[in-house]
Amino acid sequence: MIAHTTLHVSDYKKSKAFYVQALATLGYTNNMEDGEAAGFNDGKNTDLWIMRVDPVVPTHLAFEANSRQEVEAFYKAALAAGATDNGGPGYRDYWPGYYAAFVYDPDGHNIEAVWYDYGKVD
Repeated sequence: MIAHTTLHVSDYKKSKAFYVQALATLGYTNNMEDGEAAGFNDGKNTDLWIMRVDPVVPTHLAFEANSRQEVEAFYKAALAAGATDNGGPGYRDYWPGYYAAFVYDPDGHNIEAVWYDYGKVD
């Protein structure tokens, strides 16, 4: 189980604004800040940090959503906050019930929101 992780960003203010807006749909708030680092809390833990570092090497990070509607809200909010589409909301062939949306954040990180629809039968 991962307790927390950090994403490196090139433009701290731009990335912080992006994550504040996009992650609000999944219940996250920006609750900590230290220089050019910000922590995001999901109501239980501060489990995501962003930090300004050069160079940035893009990575993939998935957030678990509580519903199909949260995945869709995340996708819309992320695009409105400046993300680039990397796969709109929908079921994926990874395994039955995998409902996800993908965006690229301002630094090219592949950010995903996923809901596991255990009621879906293929």
